[in-house]
Order: sequence, then structure tokens, then C-alpha cells
Amino acid sequence: MVHLRDGLRTRAATLGAAAGSIWLVRLIDSIVPGGGSFAGHGIVPRTWYGLEGIPVAPLIHASLSHLVANTIPFLVLGALVLLRGVFEFVFVVLTTALVAGAGTWLFGASNTEHVGASGVVFGLFGYLLFRMIFDRRLSSVVITLLVAIVYGAAMLRSLIPEESISWSGHFFGFLAGILAARLRYARRAVAEPSRY
Repeated sequence: MVHLRDGLRTRAATLGAAAGSIWLVRLIDSIVPGGGSFAGHGIVPRTWYGLEGIPVAPLIHASLSHLVANTIPFLVLGALVLLRGVFEFVFVVLTTALVAGAGTWLFGASNTEHVGASGVVFGLFGYLLFRMIFDRRLSSVVITLLVAIVYGAAMLRSLIPEESISWSGHFFGFLAGILAARLRYARRAVAEPSRY
């Protein structure tokens, strides 16, 4: 029982640290004058300096409402991924952040700066939707159905291009989530039978 409690504490701390980091950046940005973010800048497609924004863009948010809109699904979807452990969560977050960032850099609207954790949120969503195909677990099927019911319609609407919203970050984040599921469970999908 102690081991389980410690595991839950570690997972909660991991999720809290991840969400807390983007709130900390927003707090500092609201205090420090001068505009922009102390963390750097977002992704500016097809520019050399825009490449520097890929690892930090998920930490930067344009407004408090932008931050809140990303935090809630990040906490919910992140908690569901963390049911399988800290490694899985970190792997999915890093994979989706980098792939969504690269896709946005390549295909995002020119002369714009793309910021926010929505690419990672869509990555978590895509991961949870498609993980069941690769890990073949009943628990993954249940989670997929739950996620689809709660977030499916809203996420699909957010994939539609709209002014001032980074559809490319959403789209490539979603694809990155599917890729992360494939990479994470590649061997199991081929070599192992179905498990609960």
C-alpha cells in the first residue's frame, strides 16, 4: 500500500510540476515589464530564430484565458496518461511538443508567432484515442471512449483553421500523439497478446 501511495504522490507531483511551470512562466511574464516572455519566444514558421521557439512555445501563453483553456484539458488528459506511469507521461509530452513544434515551424502561417500548450494537449488527446490500437488493453478502450465522449467534439472543432488560433499546432499535436502511441507500444502491438 505504501508503494502505491508513493507512486500516486510522484505522479501527482509530476503533473503539478508540468502544469505549474506554465503558470509560473505566465506569472513572471505578467510581472516583468517589456512585453514578450522571459522564457523566450514562440515558433515563427520557417525562420532560423523560430526554431529556438519549439522547446519553449508550450510554456508561453498570450493571455490568462489562453492559459486556463489549455490547463484544464492538460490536467485531465495528463492524469489519464499518468495512470500508466511517469515515464509514459514524459515521453508523450516531449514527443508531442517537439513534433507539433516542428510541424508548426514547417507549415504554420508565415509572419506569426505560435505559442501555447495546445499542441501538447492535442497530443495527449490523440495518444489516448489511439493507444488502444497498439497496446490492446481493455483499460485503454475504456479510456478512449471516455476521452472521445468528453473532448471529441471540442477537439474536432479546434482542428478547423481559424484566425488567431494555431490550427497547425493542434493538427500536428494530434498526429504527434498518434505517433507517440505507435512508438511507445510498437513492440507490444506486434509481439504480445491482448492484456487488461
